[in-house]
Order: sequence, then structure tokens, then C-alpha cells
Amino acid sequence: MNVAAQSSVRLVTAVPGPRSLALQKQREENVPRGVSNVLPVYIRQGSGATLEDVDGNRFLDFVGGIACLNAGHTPPEVVAAVQDQAAHFLHTCFMVTPYEGYLQLAGMLNALTPGTFPKKTFFVNSGAEAVENAVKIARSYTRRQAVIAFDDAFHGRTQLALSLTGKSHPYKTGFGPFAPEVYRIPFAYCYRCPVDLTWPACGAKCADQLEMAFIRKVEANAVAAVIFEPILGEGGFVVPPPEWFRKIEQTCRNNGVLVIADEIQSGMFRTGSAYASERLGITPDIILTGKSIAGGLPLAAVTGRAEIMDTPEPGGLGGTFGGNPLACAAGIATLQRMERLQLNKRAEEIGRLFESITGNWRKRFPVIGDIRGLGAMRAIELVCDRDSKKPAAEETKRVLAACHQRGLLILSAGIFGNVIRFLAPLVATDAQIEEGMSILEEALGTVS
Repeated sequence: MNVAAQSSVRLVTAVPGPRSLALQKQREENVPRGVSNVLPVYIRQGSGATLEDVDGNRFLDFVGGIACLNAGHTPPEVVAAVQDQAAHFLHTCFMVTPYEGYLQLAGMLNALTPGTFPKKTFFVNSGAEAVENAVKIARSYTRRQAVIAFDDAFHGRTQLALSLTGKSHPYKTGFGPFAPEVYRIPFAYCYRCPVDLTWPACGAKCADQLEMAFIRKVEANAVAAVIFEPILGEGGFVVPPPEWFRKIEQTCRNNGVLVIADEIQSGMFRTGSAYASERLGITPDIILTGKSIAGGLPLAAVTGRAEIMDTPEPGGLGGTFGGNPLACAAGIATLQRMERLQLNKRAEEIGRLFESITGNWRKRFPVIGDIRGLGAMRAIELVCDRDSKKPAAEETKRVLAACHQRGLLILSAGIFGNVIRFLAPLVATDAQIEEGMSILEEALGTVS
């Protein structure tokens, strides 16, 4: 696939048309306001890295369904696999009458995830379910209750997953009380160092906070697991130094604490390898996959060391729809597509293209405080001034609005809402990446 040779898409100005406005009225009448929308435009179809709404407006998609479409919109082989499975059966519940697709996809993930030890996988519907089940398994295996998570983390919206999530508003507002035995320590956010030091001279000093947590917050022998995103997702695409992870992982090993990697957003070749853990030198005991695993269908997976995964009693894990036949068929076809197109290499190419385009942006745009990322998982953090690093949340909103008006779908992230995150499908062409970045460049000029 010579993605660089494909032509650029031409965009219609992304202004909500009459059909979208009519649907928005229905939305306001029938859907609660707590379910937010970035844009009041309603999509009719998608292909690759583009979307078209019901009024004929076309968009470059640098959101990818929030990291669910690494393999692109409507990949033909995935669509065909779903259609074929739908013609045979839609559902039986794997816990009642199992089926081959579940087993095949589980075997593929056992081989793909980091670590050469024996592994086992089971499937759920969403990332939040994967998080909750990983904690259940860790508690069952260790016979311990406490879990340590990190500042700025996002692990989902269900009760325990929300308890592990580090951002209060809007995710936690009015939803307490939260689950007990959850403790939190700082993440290695080098641009905003939690211990006011500078990398690399600091020697990843903030990793010592885990040992201090065992002294100040909870005894190590009460902790079942430490759960983290190798690269923060909603928290702002923060990439810690590998040395920090090595210290965290070693502290866990020294104290019999399991290591759970939440790769729901950073996995599926987004960073240039199947999982970000590989690039950062981590070998998790349990690893969580979701979002892009099934080309946009609801599916998530919990994969771990076989002896850990086998701890819960029969019936202790599962769910009515977990590993639905359609989702498993999509997952198999999606992984095969990713490997055939070598999307790991494509993610690296996109990352290099991003770096080449943004190389002089910090000099040109004073509003840019930091540009960071790994592979095709990239971000730009905006600040009011570089000395104070005061988050430029309002300016970020204006940049995003300017992008949306020009036909580029792109989202913010970060604990302060001041990070622009880059999640273009990995099948996007060079021309599409360049066009989208040109729109973003123009939008940044409106606030600098």
C-alpha cells in the first residue's frame, strides 16, 4: 500500500447543514445532555481517514472515533468479515455455546502482546470492563485488595474504572462515592514535573513516589496491582522516560505487586509497535486492549500470564455479549489488515512526518509549550506563556473550532484541556496528513 502516493481530499467547509441541524434538535429532545458532542454534524459514511455528513460536508478525521479506527473507516476486509459472520449467527453467548472466532482472536492476542511466557485472553465489550476485570483478576491472584493508579490517568467511566481515573471534572462530578482501596501517585509528566526536577538529570526521581506510597498510604503487601497507561491518553499523551517505567516495574516485582498496562488507547500499532509497552521496555503481567482492536466494533480484551488469568473460578469471568461473534470476526480481520499493511511501520512514518511538519512550530507560535509523542500518537500542549506554563484552555478551544470550521476533526486532551491530540487513522495518506496539519497550522495562527 503506497499511502504516500494517494491524493489529498478536498474539503467542504464544515458548517452544520439543514439535515444535521434537524437531527440535532432530535438529539436534544431524546438524548441526555451528559452525553456530549464535539460537533452538531451527523455522519452518513466514512472511508479511510475521511467522513461525510448527511449534508455532504467532508472531513479529514484526526480523531478516529477516539482511537478506535487505526485501521481506517470501513476497511473492506473487515466489512466483509462482519457480513459473512452475520449470515451465520449473530450471538450465542460464548459462556453457553462457544465458537471458533473467539478462540482464534484470543490466540492472536496471546502471540501479539509483550512477553514470551504462556498467556490467556478473554473478551469484554469495552475498555472500562477490561479495567474492572483486570483488577478482579489481580485481586484474586494476589489475595490483596489495594490498587495504585496515577495522576491524570483515564481508565473508564464505570464505578471502579472511574475511581481509578485521575480527572475530576466532568467525569466524577456528582457521581461519588467511589470505590475504596484505590490510591494515587504522580505520573512522570516531564513538562510539568511533579517533583520540580528536570529530566534526565533527575534520574526519574518521581518513580520513588511508589516506594513512598508503600510507606505513607498503603502497605506493599496489601497492594494487588499498579495500573497505568504507558502513554497517558485523556491525560494529554504524556510519554514518560523508559527509565521511569523500569524503576516502577522493578519496585512492583520486589513487592509482589502485579503490573497492569492499560493499552486501550496506546495499543494496536498506534506508537509504532503493537503495544507501547514494547517501546518503553515494559513486560506487563496483564495488558488491556480495546478501541482499535475490532475496527470500530465494541470489543476489548484482557490478556495476561496464564497462571494469573486462571485464578478466578469458572463463572467468575464473562458477560453476555463479551467476545460477540461479529466483534471477534471484525477483530481477526482488523489484526490481519494491520499486519498486512504493516501499520507499525506506517505509524513510524506518520510520526516522522508530524515531526518534520511541526519542527519549527515552537519558534513560530508562542502559544505552543510542548510537542511530544511516540509513533503516530502525538500531541501539542498550548500555554499562555512558556515561563509560567499556564494552560491555554480557551485558546485550545479556539484552535479546535477553527480546525472544525475548515473541515478537520481533531480533539483536545489533558488535565487542563489544553492539549491537542493527534489520532489520525494509520491508513491516512501523506497528503491527508499534510493537509490536516496545514489546517491546524492555520488555526494556530489565529491565537498566536
